[in-house]
Amino acid sequence: MKKTIENWIDEDIGFGDITTEALVSDETLANAKIIAKEPGIVAGSQIAKEIFESRNLMVAVLKDDGSEVYAGGTIIEIMGKAKDILALERTAINILMRMSGIATQTNEIVKKAKNINPNIKIAGTRKTAPGLAKFDNLAISIGGGDTHRFCLDDMVLIKDNHIEIVGSIADAIKQTKEKVSFTKKIEIEVENSKDAAIASKNGADIIMLDNMNFDQIQETIEILNDFKLRENVIIEVSGRVDPENIQKLVETGTDIISLGSLTHSSKSLDISLDLNLEISPNKSK
Repeated sequence: MKKTIENWIDEDIGFGDITTEALVSDETLANAKIIAKEPGIVAGSQIAKEIFESRNLMVAVLKDDGSEVYAGGTIIEIMGKAKDILALERTAINILMRMSGIATQTNEIVKKAKNINPNIKIAGTRKTAPGLAKFDNLAISIGGGDTHRFCLDDMVLIKDNHIEIVGSIADAIKQTKEKVSFTKKIEIEVENSKDAAIASKNGADIIMLDNMNFDQIQETIEILNDFKLRENVIIEVSGRVDPENIQKLVETGTDIISLGSLTHSSKSLDISLDLNLEISPNKSK
């Protein structure tokens, strides 16, 4: 993460903040507050702290990751050279806004789901922007969700394209068990009840019911129960999931609900930085 943060700063500053260099002297000191303009769950405060501390600024985090913040609440205070605060402002605010937005939406959905089933897990997916996956998943975790896979080596996830290449669900599971360590769980994506039963019989640990409607999900779970295959597997529902239909999906009896929208469509939390001069012998060069 530290290397990524350094790359973000280099990318934004380029060869230098020409506006600030032209208008602000090296001696101008200031304090600044990062303020939430709407309520939400804070995520990324420690990362923002690292960004500002990379220029030896003094930073105090007032709202730790996972804390609730109200509109107008101060998340972070910064003191030091005004030009350094200004140079790092957008990089720090961008990641704080994005992560807090993801954490806030995750938290809202988790609360709604757990009101129905306290044991349900709300998970993210790998539908995120390159370079941001670890930060997005951290935000999901801070919001009370499950990160699912951080990357491809976390677990086996056999999808429709894998099955198309291998030829069958049974063969895909068999080959995986022969070639992958026993320490890795095996999840397989299915689109109907029959394939779910085949996957369970052949030793899948997790079955993902992909893009099924409510009736199909309930029917699949009932069939697995009838054939005593349900207790052997974890059931995950994915696809066609949004905050509006979460309640109905939880009521189907699934164990996990995964949403790509947590990372690819979450609204950033509205956050801004307010700067005040502390000592300013030269307000400009």
